[in-house]
Amino acid sequence: MPDLLSTLTAPLFFVGSMPMSAGDMLGFATGLLCVWLTARAHIWNFPAGILNSAILGLVFLQQRLFADAGLQIVFIVLAVLGWRQWLLHGQRQAAAPVLATSLREQLLLLASAGLITLLLWQLLLVLKGSAPPIDALITALSLCAQWQLNRRQSSSWAWWIAVDIVSIPLYWSRGLPLIAALYAIFLLICLKGWWHWRSLAQARPLGAAA
Repeated sequence: MPDLLSTLTAPLFFVGSMPMSAGDMLGFATGLLCVWLTARAHIWNFPAGILNSAILGLVFLQQRLFADAGLQIVFIVLAVLGWRQWLLHGQRQAAAPVLATSLREQLLLLASAGLITLLLWQLLLVLKGSAPPIDALITALSLCAQWQLNRRQSSSWAWWIAVDIVSIPLYWSRGLPLIAALYAIFLLICLKGWWHWRSLAQARPLGAAA
């Protein structure tokens, strides 16, 4: 593992004062592929996401962003479960139902995100993470977003947009310009994906999700 971590995170070249590593470039490429496939409601977003999470987990570990690194493990598990769920609806989710969500569910998710953020913040202080409050917030928002994505809820995009907005300045400040740029692209794709999924939900109204 140390050799793999060193290989992925060792600078290959510099853009200005910003180092570029193999992990940055691979994380950028696989992340872009994953979100593009998700915006198209395509089932292959899950294997792409699993590869992206494995790469970014090592990059974040090297940066002592422990919650983000641990989050990638959770993402891998959730992606496997989501992959299985989506397989029940065929190879392209554009033909499968997209669910709406209720105000009650969103309030519960907000409360859960707040609680998770506070608990992780305290844990990261003990572990001496490099950015405890922001790292914890990104993790909490991402877990709520992924949970909704696995249920094919269009509201997941609003949560991913919040994740992107918080993540961009954090990763830039940690000397990860490609990952910051990736999340800026994520933000644009998420806006398009939200519009697309909302149109799918309106075309196939199923009522609010329980």
